[in-house]
Amino acid sequence: MDWNHYRFRTLWPLSAPPAPVYEALERAEEYPRWWRQVKEVTRLDDTSGVVRIRSVLPYDMTFTAREVRRDPGAGVLEIALSGDMEGWACWTLTPEGAGTLVRYDQVVDVRKPLLRRLAVPCRPAFRANHRLMMRAGARGLARYLEAV
Repeated sequence: MDWNHYRFRTLWPLSAPPAPVYEALERAEEYPRWWRQVKEVTRLDDTSGVVRIRSVLPYDMTFTAREVRRDPGAGVLEIALSGDMEGWACWTLTPEGAGTLVRYDQVVDVRKPLLRRLAVPCRPAFRANHRLMMRAGARGLARYLEAV
């Protein structure tokens, strides 16, 4: 087992319809407005940017996100990640009643040296940290969509 390899899947049931959810998710530079763990997004060009995140544990992760697929009709946003973590992440939106089911899939290898050294003893804490960040993201996005 590679202790630095992670697969995540998170589901966010939201009451907003898919179109405004998709519009919010495709504007990554606005994530810090509604997702407190996303500390900074600096756009590099039309399809990439540098993202800095920090959840509960006392470390930041910084990575470059590069757009791979943007398909509003299919409800898909996919990015490639490089930096403190390398791999990919994908948002997939599907209508659910009057709302939207947002699925977030992420497959990454951690490259940050400190986290690599702590991979075995801290893996459960790293996974919990991710869950907490994603839970906060769902709540933040729901509040943001209610306000707009």
